[in-house]
Amino acid sequence: MTIDWSWIGDHTDDLTSLTISHLQAALTAVFFGVLISLPLAVVAHRVRPLRGFLLGFSNVLFTIPSIAIFVLLLPISGLTRTTTVIGLTVYTLVVLLRNTVEGLDSVPAKTKEAAKAMGTRPLRTLLTVEFPLALPVIMAGVRIATVMSISLVSVATYIGDGGLGQLFTDGFQRNFPTPVIVGVVLTILLAVAADALLVALQYALTPWKRRRA
Repeated sequence: MTIDWSWIGDHTDDLTSLTISHLQAALTAVFFGVLISLPLAVVAHRVRPLRGFLLGFSNVLFTIPSIAIFVLLLPISGLTRTTTVIGLTVYTLVVLLRNTVEGLDSVPAKTKEAAKAMGTRPLRTLLTVEFPLALPVIMAGVRIATVMSISLVSVATYIGDGGLGQLFTDGFQRNFPTPVIVGVVLTILLAVAADALLVALQYALTPWKRRRA
């Protein structure tokens, strides 16, 4: 299997556009996934009767085949980027919600009691004590959700979106391997680069771990 380098040179602008579109779809989904999962995780952490329901419901959503969920959304949002983002956001919830709950669970009870003894209000304790201490576990979920979203964007090519997934369709239809190989390589590079940036972000946001080390 050989690569037609001249094809790559002739389609540089298209590849750049598809890569940006691919990354935008994945990151937008993760962003909304974080916005939705954080308050739900707080509820699941503090209201134990709802914990099993919320985690179980997110697991059920995750079992829906990716193509099926895009098709189910078509009557609602049509052949648009919105359909792609909603579908990907649904898949991020199972990882983000569970990791956020586990991160909040990992905060030592004595730490929260100390904050309460100092007169810190519950909301402030959540924002300044619990979330920062839970951040490593939460960021692990964000990293997994980001890599997963980058890989799943390609599936949306079946509804006319899909970013780099369009290269796969083009290559398979023409029995031309170069677009497929380029699409795979660019998707992998995007995932690796995004994960590395999130690791750097976590490192910057957790200075106390560096001091402890």
